[in-house]
Amino acid sequence: MKKLLLALFLSVTWNHFLWAQTPYYQGKTMTIVVGTVAGDVYDLYARAIALTLGKYLPGNPNIIVQNMPGAGHMIAANYLYGVAKPDGLTIGGTLPTLYFEQLIGRAEVKFDWTKFSWIGNATKSPQVLYMRADAPYKTMDDVRNAKEPPKCGTTGTSNMGYFVPKLLSETIGAKFNVIAGYRGGSEVDLAVEKGEIQCRSLSAEAFFSREPFHTWRKKGFVRVLAQGGKQRDERLPDAPTIYEFLDKYKTPELGRRLTTALLAGGEFHRPYIGPPNLRPENVKLLREAFASVMKDPDFLTEAKKKRLDIDPTSGAEVEVLVKEVMNQPKDVIERLKVLMGR
Repeated sequence: MKKLLLALFLSVTWNHFLWAQTPYYQGKTMTIVVGTVAGDVYDLYARAIALTLGKYLPGNPNIIVQNMPGAGHMIAANYLYGVAKPDGLTIGGTLPTLYFEQLIGRAEVKFDWTKFSWIGNATKSPQVLYMRADAPYKTMDDVRNAKEPPKCGTTGTSNMGYFVPKLLSETIGAKFNVIAGYRGGSEVDLAVEKGEIQCRSLSAEAFFSREPFHTWRKKGFVRVLAQGGKQRDERLPDAPTIYEFLDKYKTPELGRRLTTALLAGGEFHRPYIGPPNLRPENVKLLREAFASVMKDPDFLTEAKKKRLDIDPTSGAEVEVLVKEVMNQPKDVIERLKVLMGR
């Protein structure tokens, strides 16, 4: 028995020695899973990070990006949680608002948001809701009084494109017809351009970082009716915040708490996660490497070239915020269920 215990001790010690001596990522390929199609903003972030991340991981692995679009990032999140191996070789960039789906008990959810390994967050960004300028909805009062609600497009029910219009309907009586099922944000924008729909909600970061929005703003093709921050973005001085609307329309306390819960995703707007049960050593390596990328001159140059905002949050900070967001009282969860059509 003593010999068996000694052999086990030596085996564990030797394995730890080898792990410490050999660069873990040496000769390996790492994958960043993205829940959107190629060319979407989440994809642009992931590819910029992939160019630099390997430099800061021991062994300097090759890093590839795998697009896994569908169901508003749900497919990618379920894959990261239940299929990807917890070996530090797979991480993902996904929607920060998927936690809504877990809170309301959506059957498609195969993950526990609190058990992901939180690597870091690339930026924070409030939400904006834009409307075609030639649509007959010039103000939020026009939307509230509309006989025919404007059509807003979205990829799924767990992102800003869905929940911001629904939140405004719930809290201030605005009327929107939300059409889900688009494969990516670019398809939603194309539908707006064609006149099939009139509006979309997305992050301010995306709205100011890429086409078609640069051209649209120059031509006055769209206007922003609402934004989700506590304060007005300096780039949108004339667009009221959702919190201003809550004051204007005297929204009750439950609606205000619901708003806070829904808009929290803007605080960890571009999160990067790993599967649950990653070894602490791997979590530490990935968090430190991610933090280094966020300060790397080459990465920042690439981000600037692609017009990507960088305002990072550490993995440890995001993990704390995630636990707070998931700890919601029953009345807020019940209202979330109503909002999400449960």
